[in-house]
Amino acid sequence: MPQLTKQMIYESYLQLIHLNEQKADSVSQTFLHYLDEQERNQLELLPSNMSSLHVIECIGHNEPINNIGIASKMNLSKANITKITRKLTKDELINRFQLADNKKEIYFKLTAKGKRVFALHEKIHNKKKEQFYDLIGTFSDDKQIIILEFLEKMINQLIKE
Repeated sequence: MPQLTKQMIYESYLQLIHLNEQKADSVSQTFLHYLDEQERNQLELLPSNMSSLHVIECIGHNEPINNIGIASKMNLSKANITKITRKLTKDELINRFQLADNKKEIYFKLTAKGKRVFALHEKIHNKKKEQFYDLIGTFSDDKQIIILEFLEKMINQLIKE
């Protein structure tokens, strides 16, 4: 492959990263164009960062779940999950509780407000997923396999760094 093509791929990769960072600066701004008027009125419910939103998603799909379970499913440290769950508890998006037969472990479940955030996130996530599938569908099966291979190698490289 010519050096110029490699340079163009790298520049496109950097542009993708920068655009993603800009869009991810604000959860509300990231989701704004995916929402109808009624849903826009619920934006104040959303946590201010993506990690918190994804912890809500993890709890919503797996409740009841403890810190270790969340950390494992999200590939984050237990300390990071503890910090996020404290904030989500303070914001009344999740509740902490203990199971009757296990007073040692703390588990989490969504509050009514947390369930609204979870539902809103799921709706937006499904819209974004459809858009992504539509884009990927414009490539042949062979090219999709190459894209997947490239992304897997990029992920492995980033994990090693």
